[in-house]
Amino acid sequence: MRVHVHMRVNARFTYQLISHSCETQYVIGPTIEGGQGGVMRVSWWKRAVFFGLAALLVPLAAACPSDEEEATDDAAEAPFRIGVMESATGPGETYGRVAIQAKQMAVDEINAAGGVNGRMIELIVEDSKCSAQDAITAYNKLTDVDGVKIILGTSCSGAMLGAAPLAEADGVILFSGLATNPDIADAGDYIFRTSLSDAQLGIDTGNVLWADGVRTLATITEATDYAEGVRRTSVAQFEARGGELVGEERYPSDTTDFRTQLTKLFDVNPDALHVAAQSEFAGGTIVKQARELGYEGPIYGEIVVVGTTALEIAGDAATGVKAIITDLDPANELGQNVLTRFRENYGYVTLPWYLGSAYDDVYITAECLKQTNDDQDADGFRDCLYDITWSGAIGDNYTFDENGEVVGLANVVIEVLSAGERTEANNGYRVLGAAPTE
Repeated sequence: MRVHVHMRVNARFTYQLISHSCETQYVIGPTIEGGQGGVMRVSWWKRAVFFGLAALLVPLAAACPSDEEEATDDAAEAPFRIGVMESATGPGETYGRVAIQAKQMAVDEINAAGGVNGRMIELIVEDSKCSAQDAITAYNKLTDVDGVKIILGTSCSGAMLGAAPLAEADGVILFSGLATNPDIADAGDYIFRTSLSDAQLGIDTGNVLWADGVRTLATITEATDYAEGVRRTSVAQFEARGGELVGEERYPSDTTDFRTQLTKLFDVNPDALHVAAQSEFAGGTIVKQARELGYEGPIYGEIVVVGTTALEIAGDAATGVKAIITDLDPANELGQNVLTRFRENYGYVTLPWYLGSAYDDVYITAECLKQTNDDQDADGFRDCLYDITWSGAIGDNYTFDENGEVVGLANVVIEVLSAGERTEANNGYRVLGAAPTE
């Protein structure tokens, strides 16, 4: 707003107040027009008006904030801007969508309670499409256009490994609740995750296979960083225990018919089949087609193979499938309440761990923003994560080690129930207990 206030005593005497927002100029003084010899006598009453008006304007100038004060006020009221990179489309769509919704639910709760230090949180969401190249595109948009220094994501290991070198070089936080490939542990000082590494998943899977009496194994694996990490670490532990890999097949993410690969594997008569899928569609379809081909042996997998969508596709064929997953503890009241609120907000629940870890990541972010009060302070945020001990939906008193890896959480072994026994409350499976250590 620009305001001009003029007081004209006569044609020869003008007082001006020019105000442009709080960039204020005061021009106070006689403007003399005319006079002989350049001399003008100002009468006593004109002097009185002049000095009286000047006295009135002094407190106005003092009351108006400076440019720096106004900028500080604007920053104090602006929202914290946080980037999100998840697989809204692509092979990881089912869990990428869950992660986005869980993050937004957490943000809505925080903002409704007054925000962080009186400021709201704003999420800027980009689709990383479960792809390294698309993750790089999303990262560049968030950092170059939106100017964020803290990014929550990604859903998929390949996307995480694609964006992590850029984030590390730029000093940008990349904080994932879903990506699990073991190589992420070495991605850098600004890379963190609340998802357990596949290094541990592989150890647990190999131990379960051996404990269940499996001695020969066949694997079918999606050609992605995540699925390959699961297969590699699981087979390594299985072989370390004395098992033998007798067959292995891989498939691209756009595959819809797996019968050719499965037939080759069943021809070598393995004791068990291990499925490492990137998408729930692939996981459910592989299980269904394996049973349709007449395979009656045990099937093992990981979290994607037993998600709600995967079980809907597989139907009764999934009964008895075992998986090694991270799961929300039924005794954790906060975690169960999060699932209840999510179902109320969105009408469904799938992959509870992914949901809970995405939710926790936002509350951890809020705590670190509370400490730094600056969404551009990536170093302060990083130091907060290294120091934090957190209790949330996915567990109590967990921390991060020197590689940004979560510490204090563990996998469990689950078994899929028959189709008639599956409910929203049990997510379609029962927990058998912790994975054996030997």
